[in-house]
Amino acid sequence: MAPHPGAGKRLAMNLAQLLVRAARTHPRSPAIFSGERLVCDYARFADRAARLAASFAREGIAPGERVALVMANSPEYLEVLYGAWMAGLAVVPVNAKLHPREVEYILRDSGAAIAFVSEGLEAPGATRLCTVGGAEYEARFAADPAAVAGREADDIAWLFYTSGTTGRPKGVMLTHRNLLAMTLCYFTDVDHVRREDATVYAAPMSHGAGLYNFAFVLAAARHVVPASGGFDAAELASLASHHRNACLFAAPTIVKRLVDHLERSGADCSGFKTIVYGGGPMYVADIERALAVMGNRFVQIYGQGESPMTITALAREHLADRSHPRRAQRIGSVGVAQSAVEVRVATPEGRTLPAGEAGEVLVKGDTVMRGYWNNAEATAQAIRDGWLYTGDVGSLDADGFLTLRDRSKDVIISGGSNIYPREVEEVLLRHPAVSEVSVVGRPHPEWGEEVVAFVVARGNSANPAELDALCLESIARFKRPKEYRFVESLPKNNYGKVLKTELRAQLERERLT
Repeated sequence: MAPHPGAGKRLAMNLAQLLVRAARTHPRSPAIFSGERLVCDYARFADRAARLAASFAREGIAPGERVALVMANSPEYLEVLYGAWMAGLAVVPVNAKLHPREVEYILRDSGAAIAFVSEGLEAPGATRLCTVGGAEYEARFAADPAAVAGREADDIAWLFYTSGTTGRPKGVMLTHRNLLAMTLCYFTDVDHVRREDATVYAAPMSHGAGLYNFAFVLAAARHVVPASGGFDAAELASLASHHRNACLFAAPTIVKRLVDHLERSGADCSGFKTIVYGGGPMYVADIERALAVMGNRFVQIYGQGESPMTITALAREHLADRSHPRRAQRIGSVGVAQSAVEVRVATPEGRTLPAGEAGEVLVKGDTVMRGYWNNAEATAQAIRDGWLYTGDVGSLDADGFLTLRDRSKDVIISGGSNIYPREVEEVLLRHPAVSEVSVVGRPHPEWGEEVVAFVVARGNSANPAELDALCLESIARFKRPKEYRFVESLPKNNYGKVLKTELRAQLERERLT
């Protein structure tokens, strides 16, 4: 039998074609809003992205190079994303809340050729800088629009930096194939998007909320950036009422605050269509209350930067099914494997465990990252035989529902943002009066978790104000401890490893008394 004509060839793919397709089929459909104000339709959205792409070529920034976005949520965020992809570049979205030193590390490590920066934000270490909205930025749109650059499915589209357990973030290489597979999973496992729908960017566009843009571009639906640039419960409720069919991705803390506002104010919630929640644990009591206040509008997803938004999903029909005999267990789970992936629970050696037994969660499929940027060792540790070892501990039931039991990497999730204890510990250990330190998360009713540092001091020369100042010099404000506990010693096992489980148990006992 003769080989297929395409055998052995690499697959051409560029996510920018999603915008080109939408602009051709629905050029006059409203595309981007700032609050209630229409910024542009799909024809203008695509035209501006193509002109921005041409400006990259004019500067000599070649396909495959990186473009950093040190930007707050704004309508321009989308045109910079698609302008970069049209030029064949990879984007490096940077959390706008990071400390300048953290931003500098990401820009240098990624080798970004240029950084786009919102007014008031810093991008130290940038090779080139362009302030969004300024004269130089607007001058970029004077060029004739460029054609979409050819890319291949496994070329990097999105280089996302995770917080690092070793104190340095790692660059997750997400390809055009990864992100298209993620997008198709949105339609099959999360929600069907219609042209009249509107996605509202109440969470940072540098993270999960921004990743969901593709589904709405593909459907030629609307993109709404709140005038505040972020989450405000009253503003969000008002935008949903104005635009209708509002959809959003939100951390559990945002869901809780929105539900609090709607319940307290009695505001109409009929403008909301779908709220996807993830990025941290949501207590059963909280989702039950959200369903009671807002109705059947919720879908839960579980993913990681290394398999973005796409490991499992708990569908709205599962959340709404009050007759199921295992309802409590199901709504406390993170759902079932999404369509493009396989999920299993295994021993550290990779042996699959039977239903009900806890082990490490493993995932395999087209959504799993290509690897870590310039870090072959970390890639080899994370991906083995094609399986991503997530570092999360969970168990699968007989029906395939995954329940997360613990986070073996000890990550603290506060307000939907990941905080790795070792990163904070290494900063605190710079203080000459700190002998030992261990950082853990403590449950918080609004933020999910807050950071607590247990400190063994040398004498009495350490104080919280000095430790706070040290943190603020080195890491983002949201990562600093909310409480410092000065103790004589830290609990350890026979090998000298600090028992963080005992520290967390101590905090839990205090919370319950």
